[in-house]
Amino acid sequence: MSLNEPAATNQISASLPDRMSGVELVGHGGFDKLQYREDIPVPRPGPSEVLIRVAAAGVNNTDINTRIGWYSKAVSAGTETGATEGFQSAKDLDASWSGTPMTFPRIQGADCCGRIVAVGEGVNAERLGERVLVRNMLRTYVGYRPYECWTFGSECDGGFAQYAKAPSAESYKVDCDWSDVELASIPCAYSTAEGMLHRANVSYGERILITGASGGVGSAAIQLAKRRGAFVTAVAGRDKADQLLALGADEVLPRGENIVEKLGKDSVDVALDVTAGPSFGELLEVLKRGGRYVVAGAIAGPIVELDVRTLYLKDLSFFGCTFQDDVVFKNLVGYIERGEIKPVIAKTYPLKDIVRAQQDFLSKSLVGKLVLVIP
Repeated sequence: MSLNEPAATNQISASLPDRMSGVELVGHGGFDKLQYREDIPVPRPGPSEVLIRVAAAGVNNTDINTRIGWYSKAVSAGTETGATEGFQSAKDLDASWSGTPMTFPRIQGADCCGRIVAVGEGVNAERLGERVLVRNMLRTYVGYRPYECWTFGSECDGGFAQYAKAPSAESYKVDCDWSDVELASIPCAYSTAEGMLHRANVSYGERILITGASGGVGSAAIQLAKRRGAFVTAVAGRDKADQLLALGADEVLPRGENIVEKLGKDSVDVALDVTAGPSFGELLEVLKRGGRYVVAGAIAGPIVELDVRTLYLKDLSFFGCTFQDDVVFKNLVGYIERGEIKPVIAKTYPLKDIVRAQQDFLSKSLVGKLVLVIP
């Protein structure tokens, strides 16, 4: 068979081991539910899939929310409240982001950078050796139905292990001089931010307010909004102002200060929110008439108070953002290869130190992404 032809059967290297190191989530709850093991069976790619030797995998809020069962509608507090022990009120039946029961054990990890080491039936063997990023919101497994997807590391095993399998069509070759750690910072945070900007159709000259701006999604949103020519106001801790200004923010509003008093009513075109919580009402007040509120997280608390009069009398539009159009991830790869964005790495950890990485993540003391280096 020519290498230019699709593989008719699996192309599996004889040198692949039978067992691998990885972290398994064995249930909803505290840090004890994360178990590092060295005897996990190495997966084998099925039809139209590839097997990736994982080099690095980023840490994301969705990993923690899934572990602690925060997505369950029985939970009304912010992420930090149950971050260490989990939520006793969480119900297993709806504790995943999709509202369906999780299957345990599960290898989490929405971010995955690595090289293809085996291909399944129907995948061109020329893909062997490619360095790839896996799209974190997978559409292959749901037949590309609108507003349906699997999260890599939630509905299927993800990147917190030495090997991971993924759809070939959603494993994107990336040609750039970035390190594996830098590439692993991109998928979840940057696609979430780009998906929000895409959904709200943010354009040149608009004024954008970004909450949680020092985190992975927020710091990505700063760069991506500036790339579109927007004026960016970032909300974050006062001690992080200089770093966010260096990323491109035009101004930084210290977290906890009254947003309306600082910016004035009807002053912002788009609010990109990943925190929700007590400041939700202020975000609507600063939006201009016809403004857009875009949300993809609620780490400060999912239950908010809405004065419906503000919504309809100001002709506001609300956008809830989880599903991503195909163009979002394709655009990100293009931005990387053209040098239009840059990675923001706060710290790296060996995979076995995943608990320490999540503890640092929850401290909110760092700007940018935390990345696990796979052994």
